[in-house]
Amino acid sequence: MTPIDLSHTIEHGMITYRGLPAPLICDYLSREASRGLYAEGTEFHIGRIDMVANTGTYLDSPFHRYADGKDLSELPLTSLAGLEGVVVRCDTMAITREAFEGLDLQNKAVLVKTGWDRHWRTDAYFEGNPFLTEEAALFLKQSGVKLVGIDSYNIDDTRGKTRPVHSTLLGAEIPIVEHMTGLDQLPESGFRFFAVPPKVKAFGTFPVRAFAMA
Repeated sequence: MTPIDLSHTIEHGMITYRGLPAPLICDYLSREASRGLYAEGTEFHIGRIDMVANTGTYLDSPFHRYADGKDLSELPLTSLAGLEGVVVRCDTMAITREAFEGLDLQNKAVLVKTGWDRHWRTDAYFEGNPFLTEEAALFLKQSGVKLVGIDSYNIDDTRGKTRPVHSTLLGAEIPIVEHMTGLDQLPESGFRFFAVPPKVKAFGTFPVRAFAMA
């Protein structure tokens, strides 16, 4: 099987979500400065990154939405790694339950391909993005999915202040992966999906190197 990268690269100064700060990526200890600490010919680089959790391609755990929900450190690897995957290709802004009906979704990672990743790092990415409806989220929950991912700005409709898709899925302990890319490289099924964040206590969201083995 071949690994297929489904993550955006995190870069200094990039904006993932409008209104949130960009990551600051710099040296904590440069190679030049390190030379005075080691023997001649030996040098190291220690980098520093300051960023909000919602940066790049990231995973939401229940704690992101619910104070008593499982945080990143409490998510079982069985909900994040080696999941059977299904790609659902959608070309509408509001993605309803009809997009998922008739598919074998139980215990699957359901990845929604909208093509919105083509706007990454442009102003167009932040407006008019595809999203799931509350009805679709309820259907996915009832279908017993393991994880839901999307290659869009948000899995919810950001034009209002409610977030029913986050509320429904995270309330059912179904992790969400947003800002994915490269889903066009995947078959509709028959692959394994991985999106494992660091094991951080009292944290709800963190970037992941999402990938599939297909």
